[in-house]
Amino acid sequence: MKSYRELEVYKESKLLASEIHKMSLALPKFEMYEEGSQIRRSSKAVTSAIVEGYGRKRYKQDFIKFLVYAQSECDETIVHLDFLFDTESLKDKSVYDSFFERYTILSKKINNFIQWVEENWNNFPDAEAK
Repeated sequence: MKSYRELEVYKESKLLASEIHKMSLALPKFEMYEEGSQIRRSSKAVTSAIVEGYGRKRYKQDFIKFLVYAQSECDETIVHLDFLFDTESLKDKSVYDSFFERYTILSKKINNFIQWVEENWNNFPDAEAK
C-alpha cells in the first residue's frame, strides 16, 4: 500500500461521512448545531483517525491505536444516529436503517483490518518493531 487512499476502510468511511453530512443538513433547524453537528464530527473522525493512523504506520502500536479510535468513532456515529431517529429528528426509517447497517459493517471491517495489521505487521514498508 502506497497510500491510505487505497484502504477499503478509508474509502467507505469517507463516502459515509459525506453522506452523513448531506443527510444532517436536511435535519430540522434546531438539530443543525446539536446532534447534526455531533454526527458530522464523529463520522468525519472515523476517516481522520484512519488517515492519522496510516501516517504513523511506522509504529505498529500507534497505527493500531488510531484504528481503534476510528472504530470507536463508528460506534459514536451510530449512537448519534440512534438519538436522531429516537427523537424523530430523522424520520426516514430506511435512511436510519441504511446508515446503521453500513456503519456496523464498517466497524467490523476496521476490526478485521486491526487484526490483519497485527498479524501482517512485517509486510508494511517502514514498519518498526515498536
